Amino acid sequence: MSAVTDPATVARCLRVGAGFSQGDRNWIVEQFATLDARLAAFHADATELEVSVKDRNARGQKVTLECWIAGRQKIVTTSAEEDLRAALNDARDDLRRRLNDAKTRQEPRHNKHVREIGRPEAEAAVDAETV
Repeated sequence: MSAVTDPATVARCLRVGAGFSQGDRNWIVEQFATLDARLAAFHADATELEVSVKDRNARGQKVTLECWIAGRQKIVTTSAEEDLRAALNDARDDLRRRLNDAKTRQEPRHNKHVREIGRPEAEAAVDAETV
């Protein structure tokens, strides 16, 4: 597998949406820094993140973190934690889990040959017959 030449990072891909100001952005980037390792597998130009909060600092606040990666379905995570920092961390951790799950579903396991060159033709033919 080849390495990504321009890897995605939170600092490059994050937009702040409703409920946050540009002044909050640096603080949020620090909170989400642990996502950088997971995002590094994707190109920065093909990756977008947006975080927003509804009813900030109110009892029923809701943080939403959306992730768009070209060629994949949009991932949306939310948190209703009352503390804003806890809500951001909750949404971040959920996104990291869902990115890991998506990667696990997409990549073959325990078969380096298949991961590097694709599925063998005989196996693909068997799958086509069963569909």
